[in-house]
Amino acid sequence: MDMKLRMTPKLVPAILLALAIPIACFAVNPGEKAPAFALTATDGETYDSKNVVANHEATVIVFTCNTCPVARAYEDRIIATAKEYAPRKVAFLAVNPNDADKIPQENMESMKKRAAEKGFPFPYLRDDTQSVAKSYGAKVTPHFFVADKSGVIRYVGRFDNNQQQNPNVKTATDLQNALDAVLAGNEPLTSATKAFGCGIKWK
Repeated sequence: MDMKLRMTPKLVPAILLALAIPIACFAVNPGEKAPAFALTATDGETYDSKNVVANHEATVIVFTCNTCPVARAYEDRIIATAKEYAPRKVAFLAVNPNDADKIPQENMESMKKRAAEKGFPFPYLRDDTQSVAKSYGAKVTPHFFVADKSGVIRYVGRFDNNQQQNPNVKTATDLQNALDAVLAGNEPLTSATKAFGCGIKWK
């Protein structure tokens, strides 16, 4: 009997779907609960996301890193937004999921230096196992997720559409629009945008 697997036209889509299922399982969409996590930050403290979310009106989880030019281009805007919204009880959690074995500049010591250089007003967390990034379905750095006080994701995507801050480009302030809506008790008009940046460096 011929035991070879014959790739019939009907079989190919089924196999592709089966291969895609594990990836699709690791993603959170607007309207779903934010996966909980506890990670260590550059200040040596361990932050429990459930506690942070419960004690703030909104929480921004941003997957970022030290080396990606796009992530670095947005650092000042993230810092400014975190400071602007802090009085309104908005928390920011920055998470670095990049494989530090492949890229030593992403290790905790390098993260500490970067956090000090930039004066991050929020925890900068190390996702060594990459389990948090996978549970959120993060693809690139930077990739933003906004959770409301009940822990439900209300926005997923980019910070804005103008990485270079080109004055000739009409900037869509997606993240800030989402925060304003959540703080007002409303659904963001745009709950998802396509994040862009550098692909996360997986193990």
